Amino acid sequence: MRRDNTKLGPATAGPLFDFAARAIAVATGTVLAGLVTLVCLEAFLRGALNHSLGFAEELTGYGVVFMTFFGAALSLRGGSMFQVHFLLDAWPAATRRWVVRSFVVIALILCVILAWKTKDLPLSSFSRGKFAPTVLRTPMWIPQIILPAGFAVLAFFLVEQLLLTFRKTEDE
Repeated sequence: MRRDNTKLGPATAGPLFDFAARAIAVATGTVLAGLVTLVCLEAFLRGALNHSLGFAEELTGYGVVFMTFFGAALSLRGGSMFQVHFLLDAWPAATRRWVVRSFVVIALILCVILAWKTKDLPLSSFSRGKFAPTVLRTPMWIPQIILPAGFAVLAFFLVEQLLLTFRKTEDE
């Protein structure tokens, strides 16, 4: 299901998916701006004043993991994930649709399993009151919740991709 995103934007399965994508885009943009600011401030303080914030590495690590998962979900929705177009474009539209459906169903099953399994770690950390052995002493469940949330968001947009395979395209 190749889309020309330069003119129309990503294909959408409805306003719920649009709202979620906008919210995730704002969140990832905010995290990215915060990371850039934090890294620049840390570099300036180290270079100019020979001082470190001490917590920059911890927060940037959490931010990078957040942006990886949530950015991947936005890339999936925008159709900018890696695809083998020379094969997909050579097949008839019906075959292409079934290949995409198969991929989406397999990926959806994997995301649901991974979200389900990774939820145990933050729940365990929360119940046991675990904190990171760092300057900030971050409760461990906070960064650990990024994994199941990220897999859940990926699964959410995989559902949208699956719904889109049932729409008729202009080449059918």
